[in-house]
Amino acid sequence: MTTFSQKSSFIIWALIISPSVSATRASKFQAEKPCKRMVLYYHDKLFDGTEKDKANATSVTAANASKLSDTNFGMLVVFNDPITIDDKFHSPPVARAQGFYFYDRKDTYTAWFAYTLVFNSSEHKGTLNIMGADLMTEKTRDLSVVGGTGDFFMARGIATFQTDTFQGSYYFRLKMDIKLYECY
Repeated sequence: MTTFSQKSSFIIWALIISPSVSATRASKFQAEKPCKRMVLYYHDKLFDGTEKDKANATSVTAANASKLSDTNFGMLVVFNDPITIDDKFHSPPVARAQGFYFYDRKDTYTAWFAYTLVFNSSEHKGTLNIMGADLMTEKTRDLSVVGGTGDFFMARGIATFQTDTFQGSYYFRLKMDIKLYECY
């Protein structure tokens, strides 16, 4: 026979735990419904070392590639690249991508990115932080949106990369399909 205090303890425990369990179930992640979506173009023009290229360059090699492979393994690039809403390099930028990438495999072309999209346009103010592996041989690659400020305060989501154009080792353009699933 259970005592009154045991029954009341169970009831109190059930009242405390039950709402937190149902609240957890109610906040299920719904990947099919982003709260914000943007398609932007990332332009990277690597400085080629010539005087004529200084004005247009948006990135520079900070550490040269190693001699271990032909995949630029070990090369570190620091950038301040323009982000546009169309695929034109000279379109007015809506943001700047500021950060770095480095080539991280000896057997194939892959890079690891860490950068901040700094928005300062009439449409958006604030930042988005993006990082992850860019498996360049894949048609599309997902990198994590790990936070943000301003209009993107504490944002979380996915930035899907697709190489839009590649012109040797000195210019490439990525189409970024950014889907945010946590917006505040």
